[in-house]
Amino acid sequence: MASFKPTKIPVVQQLGEKVTEDTRYWKSFKTTVQVKEFGAISKIDFSPLPPHNYAVTASTRVQIYGPHSQEPQRSFTRFKSTAYGGCFRGDGQLLVTGSEEGLIRLFDVSGRVALRQYSGHNKAVRVTSFLSDGFRVTSGSDDLTCRVWDVATAQELLCFSEHTDYIRALATSVRNPDLIITGAYDHTVRVYDARQEKCVMSMDHGQPVESVLLYPSDGLLVSTGGRYVKVWDMLKGGQQLVSLKNHHKTVTCVCMSAQSNRLLTGSLDRHVKVYNSSYKVVHSFEYAASILSMAISPDDGVLAVGMTNGVLSVRHRKPSEEKQEVDRKRRGPAYRVFVKGRNYIPKQDDFLVKKSAALQHLSKHDKNLKSFAVSKALNSALELSLRKNKPEVCVGVLLELERRGTLQNALSGRDEQSLVSLQKFLLRFITDPQFSPILLKVADMLIDIYQSVVCESAVVERYFQELLDCVSREVDYERDLMQVLGMLDTLFASSTPRSRATTSISPVSLMATPVTTPQGTEPQMQPA
Repeated sequence: MASFKPTKIPVVQQLGEKVTEDTRYWKSFKTTVQVKEFGAISKIDFSPLPPHNYAVTASTRVQIYGPHSQEPQRSFTRFKSTAYGGCFRGDGQLLVTGSEEGLIRLFDVSGRVALRQYSGHNKAVRVTSFLSDGFRVTSGSDDLTCRVWDVATAQELLCFSEHTDYIRALATSVRNPDLIITGAYDHTVRVYDARQEKCVMSMDHGQPVESVLLYPSDGLLVSTGGRYVKVWDMLKGGQQLVSLKNHHKTVTCVCMSAQSNRLLTGSLDRHVKVYNSSYKVVHSFEYAASILSMAISPDDGVLAVGMTNGVLSVRHRKPSEEKQEVDRKRRGPAYRVFVKGRNYIPKQDDFLVKKSAALQHLSKHDKNLKSFAVSKALNSALELSLRKNKPEVCVGVLLELERRGTLQNALSGRDEQSLVSLQKFLLRFITDPQFSPILLKVADMLIDIYQSVVCESAVVERYFQELLDCVSREVDYERDLMQVLGMLDTLFASSTPRSRATTSISPVSLMATPVTTPQGTEPQMQPA
């Protein structure tokens, strides 16, 4: 006896975004962990070394989290006022922070007390960073100055005062330990050289600068401010390469994905946008509140976003190789591999014992079709949840009933409630081009079956009238579209230049062309 084959459900084609490698990659950041901080999160920075812990600066404390921990591993709370700009050194052992009181503190990540304290700014220090040599610290303040400090002696080495407004952005070079980039609310981005002790390059962003980022190659510089993200070519003297305007509100932060070489920007419009090497948006994340800070781990495993409401949102990316390794470890070799070897082929006289087929789990409508209860099968497919969320199931059952030749039997003998359910389904999906061929046949059958008793129910009659109006409107739409299509064909035909004849006629053929003469006379040859 042949086994029952479940109903074949047609595949519904849906319009959606184009799936690319970037889409698959960034959609793998699924696991979201939310941690509530004590205030707005102004800075997030990852340690350059594994396991890539990250420092979160919010309110009057700086807390260090592990890549997979929801509780802080270390907290630095020795601040009298708001802390700003917590940043790791290249070896991940030291952490530097600014503060509202104008002091800069240096912490050991394994301790709690500040190792050094740098004083010299007379207003809030908003941004801090280590230079790539690890022996100097740079800071930007609301007193319009950028200063360089010696880590060991806590002495001020340099002071740059070219800015005319608050300095809110700071970046240093990985390759050059003497290169410092600052951005301020005076709309300018300035590049300083510690060897020359002066500004060597200046770019006008056009908006108050919120964040700057220097590419690892030191060739490109990114500045954000207002709704604009601008890219500058450092090798051409600060020439602007591109200006992006994909956010609806101020762009507050920018970071670089080291593994995929993608640029990420966060904005007050609650979105993080990902750009490819051509600066096209390839993906977007949406969050619950405005974004102030953002960072991604050096191995692209963790994406951390800080928001104005004090919520830290952390997304983890699970590599596809992990799942394959788990499946490979879980499934061991078959028994015959141990006995006969991996490459063993059964001989002709061998008796091969097959495993019994797995139990077949049938859906409700398939069970009814298996017992030839066609009306119940259609009723189960017209249930409210399937009718709204999976209309292709009902269409598949109708196609199966038509194939069996029992569609008219399934539609006959229905009460008012089941008939109204079927009418609602037809009214909603009869104009869908994927479903209309079978649904039009069903509508014709319903009219033929129930036309004599349609007046007995006002509800059934009303739905039949609505179905008629729906089909009439669709016919009118298609007629109008055909007229528009004819107009377009006429326009295209008139705009296409006529191709000239390219057939050449030889002089000999012209000389041999006969001339029509009256009947009874010989034709004469026309001279050339």
